[in-house]
Amino acid sequence: MSMSDPIADMLTRIRNAGGAKFKSVDIPGSNLKIELAKVLKREGYIKNYKFIKDDKQGMLRVYLKYDNNKHVIYHLERVSKPSRRVYVKGKDIRPVFSGTGVAVLSTSRGIMTDKQARNENVGGEILCKVW
Repeated sequence: MSMSDPIADMLTRIRNAGGAKFKSVDIPGSNLKIELAKVLKREGYIKNYKFIKDDKQGMLRVYLKYDNNKHVIYHLERVSKPSRRVYVKGKDIRPVFSGTGVAVLSTSRGIMTDKQARNENVGGEILCKVW
């Protein structure tokens, strides 16, 4: 079965696994999802991730992070969707949740956070917001 929005599926799996207090969650792999996992790890929202090769597209295993038995991701939302893409210029990028959250952008220079995009003055498609 084909999926219309694999990024939204990844975010939903992480959100649901965090609510169910799972240690890890398996997600069908892709290069974009691996880059998104790299950003989430660098920003401290997940412990780690691992790409597991198989005969198909591979699986991305994301190890979730908890603080005092509470999931560190309070909110995870998809911004740009296949039906409505959201693009922003470098100078128009706004901080997420008064700077405590992170927006993940797909730019011409790769996947990066809103802070990195502002510093490099590069715009792109806002994939999701996390706090």
